[in-house]
Amino acid sequence: MPKNMAHRAPTKPTVQPVSVVTGGAGFLGSHLVDLLLTKGHRVVIIDNLITGSTDNIAHLAGHADVKFIKQDVTEFLYLAGPVDYVWHFASPASPIDYLELPIQTLKVGSLGTHKALGLAKAKGARFLITSTSEIYGDPLVHPQREDYWGNVNTIGPRGCYDESKRFAEALVMAYHRQHAIPTRIVRIFNTYGPRMRLNDGRVVPAFIGQALTNQPITIFGDGQQTRSFCYVSDLIEGIYRLMLSDGPDAHLPTNIGNPHELTMLQFAEEIIRATGSKSKLVHQPLPQDDPKQRQPDITRARATLGWEPQVPLTTGLTGTIAYFRTQLSATP
Repeated sequence: MPKNMAHRAPTKPTVQPVSVVTGGAGFLGSHLVDLLLTKGHRVVIIDNLITGSTDNIAHLAGHADVKFIKQDVTEFLYLAGPVDYVWHFASPASPIDYLELPIQTLKVGSLGTHKALGLAKAKGARFLITSTSEIYGDPLVHPQREDYWGNVNTIGPRGCYDESKRFAEALVMAYHRQHAIPTRIVRIFNTYGPRMRLNDGRVVPAFIGQALTNQPITIFGDGQQTRSFCYVSDLIEGIYRLMLSDGPDAHLPTNIGNPHELTMLQFAEEIIRATGSKSKLVHQPLPQDDPKQRQPDITRARATLGWEPQVPLTTGLTGTIAYFRTQLSATP
């Protein structure tokens, strides 16, 4: 297949595509909804708002091509009419959420994925699941390629999230093989941008929130552990291309993330510089099973999707910091 055909949508000149987005009121899901609307889709958002927020989709109120359904995706999903794409984004995704909601996290990865796949099967729709770099655990291979099976503590505090996604991937592949459903699996690496919650426990909002209020920035361990940060618009574009791709290996897991790697110390210094903060660094013990290294190998995404990140960290942080300034100013 020619490269320029790798992510072209199915030709439906007289029919508006219909997409269902579970978790569509969340950080990533809401950005996907925005992109789909620009591509001419009609979008059904399904979200129980356990970690998502209607604030993320408030700008879409009254939009003729958007329908919001408040529902737990682990329950039976019924929708009248055609569905072309099911994007399964629903899941707690930050440590503070899945450590507080371990059972719900496991249920949305298992029962929720089962229900979403059932909807795709009933409608003859293409299906995509958002998996995670946490699949790789505390990796012994660096950078992480899709053929690496990972180093995961199944019974540790992070196991509820890791294993929910590992099970979900296995279930998606079972439906692909048993029912010939066109499925896609994206493994998402650290992503940042507007609509993240200040208190969601991830490093970007934590560092920015502390810096903007001139509080000490918390570094876990010695700060030499690494992460690779992808701006949300880049990530969503990569996911969109993956869903619409038609290559022979499109059903295989694909890493989407930014391979530019930073230590936590380097990232904290970047945040202090970008915010003009007077914050100092303080060290606390490293949480159990916290990965020491995280960097995606995006060779597959480059080759099959023609995708790689475009937004530099300094540019992405400018918009993200501006968003958090607004959030802080609105906080009583």
